[in-house]
Amino acid sequence: MATKKKKARSRAPVATMKAAAIDKTGPPEVLTIHTLPIPKVGPKDVLISLLAAGVGIWDAQVRKGEYSVGRKRFPRVLGADGAGIVADVGKDVARFKEGDRVWAYEWGGSKTGFYAEYVAPNEKNVAHAPDGLTLIEAGAAAVTGLTALQGVDDHLKLDKSDTILVFGATGAVGSLAVQFAKRTGAHVIATASPGRAETTLREIGIEQVFDPRAADASQRLRSFAPGGLNAILAFAGGDDLERCIDQLTANGRVAYPNGIEPEPRKRPKVRMIPYDAIEGRAAFERLNRAVTESRLKVVIEKVYKLEQAAEAHARIEQGHVVGRIVLQIR
Repeated sequence: MATKKKKARSRAPVATMKAAAIDKTGPPEVLTIHTLPIPKVGPKDVLISLLAAGVGIWDAQVRKGEYSVGRKRFPRVLGADGAGIVADVGKDVARFKEGDRVWAYEWGGSKTGFYAEYVAPNEKNVAHAPDGLTLIEAGAAAVTGLTALQGVDDHLKLDKSDTILVFGATGAVGSLAVQFAKRTGAHVIATASPGRAETTLREIGIEQVFDPRAADASQRLRSFAPGGLNAILAFAGGDDLERCIDQLTANGRVAYPNGIEPEPRKRPKVRMIPYDAIEGRAAFERLNRAVTESRLKVVIEKVYKLEQAAEAHARIEQGHVVGRIVLQIR
């Protein structure tokens, strides 16, 4: 006897939602609050009532028209990751139910972005949020966590025999990468500006920290790694990074997310590994394990309200953000 498939249904209390969206590309001020339809739930979608959304420099690039991905029609809701509570699921979704705590990352494929009260990503890009993180922390760490972990495990393949430098270690990705690297048993060295950035790294357990712009930076690095570096995970480029690459051992490797500018210079006997974060069920399952193994501490510089999305963008474009900027949706 054939069984009936469950029908997709929307448990969202209303038909519309608030969202921070743009009607044209431009400066932060073009990002304003809109009232938009709640996204429809497809057979493999998960409707999430969002509590928090991460703000990335890539969002600002999309807002300015410097980067084009996914849905190009206006109004366009920005944001690629966040966390919240499941409000509904599609008829083919079995892993999630109403009320589950989840986090998600979907780049360009969602019906709307994550700067909204609701989002409906494909279930493969959703995971149960780790028990060790609040939903604000999870909202700050989905895409950044995937980027950090994949650099450490998939591309550098770190183990306890390695000495690694995390360059740009106090940003949204770097502050997670140092913790994932430490969990492998590798000898971890990190860069940070003096003051709050350096203090933050020490608070999350990284002891060997130096300012790459200082006159004695090369000497400090040699004192931390007298045998040289095996690996560098870079989240910023430029002359300071190049001087650090000079201290790689033969056959050393440098991994960095695509978009780092300037891109590290190619050299003989150094393997350059550009990469992009990969979403998906398996990727999130590995991230959840790594969060537990590392007892991850998510560094958040500031939490803005959804209505302050333009202000959040203005802040991220100023640079020198320690950790991540987050929008609190509810």
